[in-house]
Amino acid sequence: MRQRWPSKLWVVRHGQSAGNVARDLADAAGAAMIDMDIRDMDVPLSELGEEQALSLGRWFKALPEGEQPEVVLASPYVRAIRTAELIGVGGKVTIDERLREREFGVLDRLTSFGIKERFPEQAEHRAILGKFYHRPPGGESWCDVILRLRSALDTISLHHADKRVLIVGHQVVVLCLRYILEDLNEADILAIDKEADVANCGVTAYDFEPDCVEDCDPALTLYNFTAPLDREGTPVTTAPDAKVAAR
Repeated sequence: MRQRWPSKLWVVRHGQSAGNVARDLADAAGAAMIDMDIRDMDVPLSELGEEQALSLGRWFKALPEGEQPEVVLASPYVRAIRTAELIGVGGKVTIDERLREREFGVLDRLTSFGIKERFPEQAEHRAILGKFYHRPPGGESWCDVILRLRSALDTISLHHADKRVLIVGHQVVVLCLRYILEDLNEADILAIDKEADVANCGVTAYDFEPDCVEDCDPALTLYNFTAPLDREGTPVTTAPDAKVAAR
């Protein structure tokens, strides 16, 4: 039976952003609100984030030509698009809004302290439900993100079967794609999330068999792979984005 998956799939979190830096500063100061004066989708890469993307791009370009990405898909957020552009493989970067960051609604840009101070009922609700199912007013749960990513994967299988595909997105995109591709459950993915944050420009990769008798399950070959940065001495960062306040 011929499968309809890509032959190779890489999923990369964007490089460090100005939002990552702002969140660290807010947490260190014990502030209720993360200090950002632009929309989250417009937050750019930091100078280090650009270095990280360039380092990762050199790693991809060092692969044999027949093993490099052919198709590049990115979240519509500026930091993801810029990361994909700086990686510089696979030709045109195609934007897919289903790869965007999780939306936090009324909790957007609040630190954990700020959520407890301004929306104590939401903090309590999240503690009861857990972050996999908790949907803040105007925002999304992890389940909501998973639903749109299932749709994105259907499109990839329809239009890019047998291609080598690179996705550039966000921490929650990396984790939720693992949930789907590896047929995980809530406990599985939350345990992975608890182990460590996804690194900026960290690489997750899957191989797919071209032909199979039963289900063509993807094989995870890399997760949170940062050797391309380590080899060049580029600092590795893992801080959540500005809007990812409540973890």
